[in-house]
Amino acid sequence: MYTKLSKIILVWSIAFFASLVVFNNITDYGSNYQFVQHVLKMDTTFPNNNGLWRAIDSPFIYHIAYIFIIVVEAIVAALCLLGGARLLKSINDSKQFNKDKGVAVIGLTLGIVLWFLGFITIGGEWFLMWQSKIWNGQQAAFRLVMVIGIVLLYLTATDKETDA
Repeated sequence: MYTKLSKIILVWSIAFFASLVVFNNITDYGSNYQFVQHVLKMDTTFPNNNGLWRAIDSPFIYHIAYIFIIVVEAIVAALCLLGGARLLKSINDSKQFNKDKGVAVIGLTLGIVLWFLGFITIGGEWFLMWQSKIWNGQQAAFRLVMVIGIVLLYLTATDKETDA
């Protein structure tokens, strides 16, 4: 039972984290909007690099990209919150608990996709965010991918009636 409870708490911890990120992005829209703007604009990458043709100079696109990120973060939070609730409901039935992991697994996977594909891959490599000393979120994104990945691995381990 303690193993199952720890899984629920960790899934809810990710939900809480993603909720705080959404809250901060909405209540202080301008701060992280600047991050998105500078990454897409590529104005703090190495001067005259050969990848500058990828730069986007459109405030409309910056807002769309940022709103998309916030919406995905909110979906991650909602799925992990709901997933944890479903797991709690079936905490006393290991077979059902294993079946009820799906929503949490989807939420955690979406979180990895957002921060790995969105920030590390697209932001970091396509828009060369790694070249910026100011607007480089790769380390933060990597930490999130690792934490969420560990929770996902732990969650998907099969729970048995004998698990403590």
